[in-house]
Amino acid sequence: MATPKRVVQLTTVHHPYDPRIYHKECKSLQQAGFDVTLIAQESVKEGTKEKPIKHIPLKTYKSRLKRMTLGAFAAYKEAKKLNADVYHFHDPELLPVAWLLKNKKNVVIYDIHEDYITSILQKDYMPMPVRKIIASTYKFTEKFFTRHFELCLAEKYYKDIYPSGKCILNYPTINENFLNSKRHGPVESKLLYTGNVSVVRGAMLHSKIPLIDENIQMHFVGKCPSDLAEKMYAVAGDKKDNLVIEGIDQFIEKEVIEDRYLNTNWLAGIALFPPTEHYMKKELTKFFEYMNAGLPVICSDFPVWKNFIETYKCGIAVDPNNDYEINQAISYLRNHPEEAREMGENGKRAVTEELNWHTEEQKLVSWYRELLKLGKTGNIQEGMGV
Repeated sequence: MATPKRVVQLTTVHHPYDPRIYHKECKSLQQAGFDVTLIAQESVKEGTKEKPIKHIPLKTYKSRLKRMTLGAFAAYKEAKKLNADVYHFHDPELLPVAWLLKNKKNVVIYDIHEDYITSILQKDYMPMPVRKIIASTYKFTEKFFTRHFELCLAEKYYKDIYPSGKCILNYPTINENFLNSKRHGPVESKLLYTGNVSVVRGAMLHSKIPLIDENIQMHFVGKCPSDLAEKMYAVAGDKKDNLVIEGIDQFIEKEVIEDRYLNTNWLAGIALFPPTEHYMKKELTKFFEYMNAGLPVICSDFPVWKNFIETYKCGIAVDPNNDYEINQAISYLRNHPEEAREMGENGKRAVTEELNWHTEEQKLVSWYRELLKLGKTGNIQEGMGV
């Protein structure tokens, strides 16, 4: 049996349990027979039933500058030792590291999670001239370092920016517990938001929902900075007890989030984001997760989002700044439980049949085989002899 090809996944920014990096890409590649090592902050927990991913922990720095310098250098040293066939990295700050790791015998993949240039231009705490200089500098730097890299794109619209990139979309893994779950009994007046909490992801808009409908409890399950949490409570005012934030200053693992989906009969999953160029173009991973759990979706009525919701008949799109529309959407789902249940089932069916990681997993493994000239296979399990 041939020696398995060695793959190193690198990140200095993301949590080692990041769903895309750990639960999707690392696990899928390991299952396909690749020898996978993750270089990331902190330690991967022990005692899981599945075969754990080999993990080389990096020191965690509170200072961004130290992380981008000392952390990146530490990642380089560890990665270099492994002499991998594929280096797959996930952070812009690792561009110089990946460039140093590239040689004629290996493959280097840059996994682009965000539209970084648009994101830089939207940082309104900096003057626009400064933003433009930083964005231009980043664009030049990225182009220089990635000349001999492969590009892995997490979103469809990134293809407009990186025509040569390979789309490996961030669809959810199918949770068997979700497939077997049904929405029985009365739905509670509780809305769920999962994932990192931030202003651009609608923290302030979600926080005022208890003021729009005094019977609603708004639950957040995901990392939320403590200073932002205080601002959110202030927005809710005398209804702040109707805000439940799980994850203040701490990462919430995928398994915990999935458990939260199941332990409450939620009215809907919610994603009322303010309009930004970046989010208006992308299909949120959050949509697929809500749909996977059988929840109807309430989201902003950006054209891409509204078209998605209408295509799959899985929720209601509203103007995120129109309190009346938000109230009407909540009232409709509360007063029409059968229609709400059907929206949830439509979403679940779409994820089960189409919008799931299994298809992307096959694309990822086939792409790796092609890059390494290993030949193609339609069966992921056949990778055990790579």
